[in-house]
Amino acid sequence: MKREDIEKVLAELGELKCKTQKDVEDARVRFLGKKGEITALFDEFRTFDKEMKAEFGRTLNELKQTAQARIEELKATIGEGEVSEGPKHDLTMPGDPLELGSRHPVSIVRQEIVDIFRKFGYDVAEGPEVEDDYHVFEALNFPPNHPARDMQDTFFVSTGHPNPLLLRTHTSSVQVRAMENMHVPIRVICPGRVFRNEAISARAHCIFHQVEGLYIDENVTFADLKQAILLFAREMFGPETEIRMRPSYFPFTEPSAEVDVSCNICHGKGCNICKGTGWLEILGCGMVDPNVLEASGIDSKKYSGFAFGMGLERIAMLKWRVNDLRHYFENDMRFLKEFDTAVEV
Repeated sequence: MKREDIEKVLAELGELKCKTQKDVEDARVRFLGKKGEITALFDEFRTFDKEMKAEFGRTLNELKQTAQARIEELKATIGEGEVSEGPKHDLTMPGDPLELGSRHPVSIVRQEIVDIFRKFGYDVAEGPEVEDDYHVFEALNFPPNHPARDMQDTFFVSTGHPNPLLLRTHTSSVQVRAMENMHVPIRVICPGRVFRNEAISARAHCIFHQVEGLYIDENVTFADLKQAILLFAREMFGPETEIRMRPSYFPFTEPSAEVDVSCNICHGKGCNICKGTGWLEILGCGMVDPNVLEASGIDSKKYSGFAFGMGLERIAMLKWRVNDLRHYFENDMRFLKEFDTAVEV
């Protein structure tokens, strides 16, 4: 951009003549519209260094003000002299188009997971976000001194009585309510928002979303759990996906495992996303502890089951290679628009 470009636009504004309101609107779009001449100059101005911005900033602002004043002057002049013999607006013209929004990437992933497990025969169960201590911790076999009960991890709504209210830290509380209110066999997934008192960073947030699953019936084994996770992983990440299970610990399952999937970016060769291992962690799972079954009135000698849980933001990060969890919560339309093509219409 040169000063000659600004002077050229000023000259065009000075010579501008309009006979109708339509001519005025066309002139406004030409100079001030999204793709107008002055808008283009501002777009170019954003790429300048600090010294260039100091030189051109004031001149550009004056140019824009001059254009706006000239358009308003023409509009007023034509409004006074124009004689209309009919409607001022063409009533047969279509209305202004409304720009459609896009679905959030977390919502897209949630729906994909729900659709996958519905094909496997799972129903969707939901529960309250403000829960009591019993459903979030006690019924899930958390001992009284477990770290997850500490104020540093949990947002408590009320305290000072045996069953305080809190913002749920996982959707496992919905599984407890399902076991209390549904008849065996139970096969449900529980999507929802959860809260933990954690520092916000590229890898963690105090608000996030989970999908947890529960299957209880006679003769349910760890082999059934492994097969369910493998089928899900291949539906979600592709038919060549493999899984790896590592021993872990959760108060409400025994035995428990962490599940990794083969990296769908490097296909197991090692990259910066999988930290050179060829594997990516996606969820935790295990066989439902008999104490959890008994707490909800289910005979643990007759029935067994498995449970699993995954973070939706984590799955979305792997699926679309997003490197910062905070992007999901900033409502930046530039980021969200990138997922338009991910939605089937």
